[in-house]
Formats: sequence, C-alpha cells, structure tokens
Amino acid sequence: MNPQEAPPAGPLVRTVLGDLPPGELGVCDAHDHLFLRTPLLPGQELADPVAAASELRAFREAGGRAVAQWTPRGMGRRRAELAALARATGIHLVAATGLHQAAHYTPESLGRVRGRLAELFVGDLTTAPVRAGLIKVAGGFHGLDAHARWVMAAAAEAHHATGAPVAVHLELGTGAAAVLDVLCGAGEVPPDRVILGHLGRSADVRAQLAAARSGAYLAFDGPSRAHHPTDWRLFDSLAALAEAGHGDRILLGGDTTTAAARAVGGGGPGMPYLLTGLRPALEAGLGGEFTEQVFVANPARAFAARWR
Repeated sequence: MNPQEAPPAGPLVRTVLGDLPPGELGVCDAHDHLFLRTPLLPGQELADPVAAASELRAFREAGGRAVAQWTPRGMGRRRAELAALARATGIHLVAATGLHQAAHYTPESLGRVRGRLAELFVGDLTTAPVRAGLIKVAGGFHGLDAHARWVMAAAAEAHHATGAPVAVHLELGTGAAAVLDVLCGAGEVPPDRVILGHLGRSADVRAQLAAARSGAYLAFDGPSRAHHPTDWRLFDSLAALAEAGHGDRILLGGDTTTAAARAVGGGGPGMPYLLTGLRPALEAGLGGEFTEQVFVANPARAFAARWR
C-alpha cells in the first residue's frame, strides 16, 4: 500500500444518520416497518410519524437500540422522517432501497424505472440526502416471476457497486433456493450478504436448515396476528438451527405492517414484544449467549458492509 493512502475502511452499518461501527448497533429489530403504503392493504397505511415515534420509544424502553426498516422504493418509506425519528428517539434506523413484488406498484410507476433500476438503487445507497443501508427485493410463492428476476439482477448489480446487503421477502416462507440461485449463482452475491426474510412462515425446518447451510442470514419475523398459524413454531425452528450450529445465521424482527399490529395504540404485539416476550423465552430455553447472538452480534454483521 502507498504510505500516503488511507487504509481501507472496515465494515460499517449505514443508518439514516450516517455510518456506524457495527459494535455500536446494539439490540436490533432486524426486520420491521415504521412507514408503509401499498394497494394490497388499503386503509391500513403506516403513515403517522407520531405513532411511529411512540412505538420506537416503547421499543427503546424495552432495551432496543436499532431497527432495520425494510420498506423499499415506492411504498411510502419517508426517509426524511426516518432521520427525524432517529434523532428524536435515539434509535439507530437502517432504511431500504429496492422494490417489492409487482403487485405493490402500478405498471406506469414500474415503467418509469425500467432501464435504470440499479442506478437508482446505488443512488439511494450512496448519494441520497438520507441514505439507505440495504436493498430489499421479493420472491414469489415457490418461485420467481420475470419481475422478481429483473429486480434481483438490479440488486446484485447495486450490491457489487456498493457492498450493500440484500434483504429478501420470501412469499409465505417459500422459494429460498430459487432466490439464492439467482442472487448468489447468476448474480454472484456472496451468500453472507443475503438476508432471507419470512422463512418462519413456512414451518419447513428442512428448508430453513438448507438456507442456513448456504451461509445466508435467516430473518424470522413475528409473532403476529397475520401469521399466527406458523408463528407458534418459531421457537422450534430456532432451537433446530441452534442445535445444528447455525445460531450465527439467525435474525429476529417484528415485521409490523399495519397500525393495528403496533404495540402502542394497536392490537400488538409490535416491536416491544421481541424484547418483552420473545427474548425472555429464548433466554430461558436457549440461553443468554444465544439470545445475545441473535439480537446483537448477528445483526451487527448482517447489516455491516465495506461500503464502496
């Protein structure tokens, strides 16, 4: 190295208020939403910054220090208000770029970004006034359509340009193998830069173990009213992964998508339940070391990047 050159920067977590050493992230809700708008949930928008602040403060009072918001482009992510919330509450917030499934957008809005999707993702990650820290994409039910493959190709390109992690919505917990084939095979994204969301929505522990063996992170979300039929299996999945030596692949998040799902002013369980309900159960059943790993150490690695 030329002695006048600065040494390469280590991994950093890109928050809405700037880059953060991973060790400062703290207890993290690794998959949630503070703002969200989609035609698939009419009248159930997350659009109230006061309510968002109340939920964040309740999460902080329970011991939380960081939240990754997976709301992508075109779904009301409101990055400027995320920055204001981070300042007001002291919670580290990681925002997303990317696109969800085609059903969440109009054909006209998708047409406006065709041909420059990767460029838009890179701009959100590197030059926007409030920068994103992850790329959100989405698979389909047991497979990938042309829209998903297009978005994932752009996400892979943006990853190679920036180093950003890629977070994936798995429809009802399915299709992980197809997603990894596109992102890590054709797209050449390292598996440890991929976060697979919603695997718990399918109670197939074999698929969860296979995904963990790939080296990807597994983001389990819930419990929730919407996914209660599989949420009750969450503990068994985490225990099976830990027993197989994959405790270092696990992330946990609330995935609050409607106002009614919030702990403050809604029917819950919301963000705080991760720490007031789930964390004590994990400590009792799987130990404090495992619990610290999934809430602190794993998110610090998963969301950190050597930004380019």
